[in-house]
Amino acid sequence: MEKINKLAQEVVSLLGKENKMIFTAESCTAGLISASIANISGSSKVLLGGVVSYDNRIKQDILKVPPATLETHGAVSFESAIEMSKGALELSKADYVIAITGIAGPDGGTPLKPVGTVYIAVLSLEGGWAQQFLLEGTREEIRKESVCLSLQLLLATEREDDFFDLRLVDAREI
Repeated sequence: MEKINKLAQEVVSLLGKENKMIFTAESCTAGLISASIANISGSSKVLLGGVVSYDNRIKQDILKVPPATLETHGAVSFESAIEMSKGALELSKADYVIAITGIAGPDGGTPLKPVGTVYIAVLSLEGGWAQQFLLEGTREEIRKESVCLSLQLLLATEREDDFFDLRLVDAREI
């Protein structure tokens, strides 16, 4: 948790200086990204809120992920993460959104999408990125590492830094 707290502090500090707000759309992390930011003093200046979209109905009804996206690509996919981020941006009007979907395990994996498959999208009005990671560990470890990666991606996007992680499988511009 120390790493998460450090990254969340950086997010609150950096976005606070820029008067920017963040909103989250979380599936596999179930609100852990928002909670991590909210743990930091001053977070109310940067955290607009978030949606926990564990169920596909919430992805469709609140985040406006098209049913065809979920049927064709599945809830755990680039396409779903991107649609979640677009829906969250439209809903919140935040400066940044983080959308995340994945398989934290211990069950639910398939040969094509094993446990630890995570898609993270960071989006602003200027555009953004969606990235696929393949993580290892227990359910709790995968969820915590997903939070760290989400916060690192947000920081890299705001700072206009390159982001590289050995667990990165693929990346797509939004």
